[in-house]
Amino acid sequence: MPEVSSAVKPLLLTPGEPAGIGPDLAIGLAQHAREIPVVAVCDPQLLLQRAALLGVSLEPVAYDSSNHDVTCKPGELSILPQAVAVESVAGRLDPGNAGYVLQTLTTAVEGCLSGEFSAMVTGPVNKGIINDAGIAFTGHTEFIAALTGGQPVMMLACPGLRVALATTHLPLRKVSDAITPDLLLRVMRTLHADLQHRFDIHQPRILVTGLNPHAGEGGHLGHEEIEIIAPVLERLRGEGMKILGPLPADTLFTPAYMAQADAVLAMYHDQGLPVLKHLGFGRAVNITLGLPIIRTSVDHGTALDIAGTGRATGGSLQAALEYAWQMALAAE
Repeated sequence: MPEVSSAVKPLLLTPGEPAGIGPDLAIGLAQHAREIPVVAVCDPQLLLQRAALLGVSLEPVAYDSSNHDVTCKPGELSILPQAVAVESVAGRLDPGNAGYVLQTLTTAVEGCLSGEFSAMVTGPVNKGIINDAGIAFTGHTEFIAALTGGQPVMMLACPGLRVALATTHLPLRKVSDAITPDLLLRVMRTLHADLQHRFDIHQPRILVTGLNPHAGEGGHLGHEEIEIIAPVLERLRGEGMKILGPLPADTLFTPAYMAQADAVLAMYHDQGLPVLKHLGFGRAVNITLGLPIIRTSVDHGTALDIAGTGRATGGSLQAALEYAWQMALAAE
């Protein structure tokens, strides 16, 4: 179990889309005694209705900011109340609750920026329904970054592997143009600094993929490695970073290389994440680096088809809570 420290403030949990499995996961978390203090930012009536649907008991306990008292008893969950705009039905999206979802995130960010809470852990949201409500929304990461002023870097982690991304949700035809020296310098410096300060790794060892098959094969399969990636990595080595690469992505994730790594930087989303999700799906955590606050998230979506059925499993949420707690401890 994670180390318990009275010096670390509670975590905030945003369950996300009210029609998805986020409320189920929050209710499941509450069924057991906890060593990590967690406060859920959500509608207590929503949780009570979902708990009844799931056939389990739940007692929402209003969080008292005057004494920071957080219940960790089985069957109870501390709540920072935020009312849904319209009644939510499990499995049925409603754009009327888009504002509710974003308000829970805003409340959580404000609570972390003020120092009252040590980190925020986010459940899954549905980007499409938020956009259908007429709200421009590209994702948790961008929304939180806009509120905090950070420059985010996405990293997913599971036991034995951390993979950060130079680019995230881009069509493949746009990836090459997006990989610039300035981008790689920013991402690598953020990754290196947060491995030190958030994960307490004194001298991180980072493996970096090439962009092209066989890392460009000496220029025969592309020039990005020669013209952009390798020069940036050489500059960063001059700053004292321990970096190996650019390496072919098809052989980087092998035991001989991974034994030398604290993290991998992949050039694009589907270059690094299939390996990580194959290794740790259901136990993986999405971690946003480069922010002034700590934010982790589950590695899955809203799973509308199983919301309210009791089939949702909380492994990724538990891992996200534990990562956030350990990062908060490292920051003390």
